[in-house]
Amino acid sequence: MFADLDPVVSFLIIAVLVIILLSVFLSFFPFMLWISALASGVRISIITLVAMRLRRVVPSRIVNPLIKATKAGLGLNINQLESHFLAGGNVDRVVNALIAAQRANIPLQFERAAAIDLAGRDVLQAVQMSVNPRVIETPTVAAVAKDGIEVKVKARVTVRANIDRLVGGAGEETIIARVGEGIVTTVGSSNSHKDVLENPDLISRTVLGKGLDAGTAFEILSIDIADVDVGKNIGAHLQTEQAEADKKIAQAKAEERRAMAVAQEQENKAKVVEMEARVVESESQVPLAMAEALRSGKLGVMDYMNLKNIEADTKMRSSIGEADGLTDGEDGR
Repeated sequence: MFADLDPVVSFLIIAVLVIILLSVFLSFFPFMLWISALASGVRISIITLVAMRLRRVVPSRIVNPLIKATKAGLGLNINQLESHFLAGGNVDRVVNALIAAQRANIPLQFERAAAIDLAGRDVLQAVQMSVNPRVIETPTVAAVAKDGIEVKVKARVTVRANIDRLVGGAGEETIIARVGEGIVTTVGSSNSHKDVLENPDLISRTVLGKGLDAGTAFEILSIDIADVDVGKNIGAHLQTEQAEADKKIAQAKAEERRAMAVAQEQENKAKVVEMEARVVESESQVPLAMAEALRSGKLGVMDYMNLKNIEADTKMRSSIGEADGLTDGEDGR
């Protein structure tokens, strides 16, 4: 087939085909990885590596961590690492965490580390935090003492990871919430904000004694008060608002009483008008009664004339009295 081609071209074509075939062979049969494992003292057959390919497992993701574990003397086998990889775990991170725990004399088994990794936590970071504790800074917590003065506190919590409680334990948010609750309780039970300012370590001692790390993935080593500031006079503000509310209530009640008084006054005026109407109505009956008395003979003509004279005399006396009163008023002026 290559007889009619130039020898150089034929050589190049054959070389390319050999390289392609060798690449396909090495990609399916990780020969170099097998050599590296043997050189590192890890006994693994090439058939096992090919079987990993068939199970869709990347051999390097298993062999390289196994080499590190063997060199560290962890005593792991390939089945443990492969099962963890198939479960969706990070084999390399678990092996690194086991090596770090061994160097720090922290008791950590592979099953525990694999469970922590599958739970979604960074097991290597947890081991590092067990060796080097972490400082969590809380946001500013505002609390009010018994004297009504607001106190703003910021704390720093030094925590260490608890390997045994990493699976199912609460996280940093719970620690921050519990510390904030302890600060509010401690400040709220103080008689004066001055007590808090004079002894800020009272907050840390009280909060630390509550066992806030129960049920969490951390162990609280210390709680340090970073900053304490005085805020608003909440008590005076609340009293001012209460006084304003009482004032509005009193004004509303006064307006209600005024409205009731106005209504009662209008009702009394209506009664006066009604009584005046009755008087007028009664007075209108007098002439009728006198006419009836004249017709029936109970009242004589002379009696009627005497009554008219009395009325005229009464009007005259009233006119004279009014004139005398007016004259006295003008003289006094």
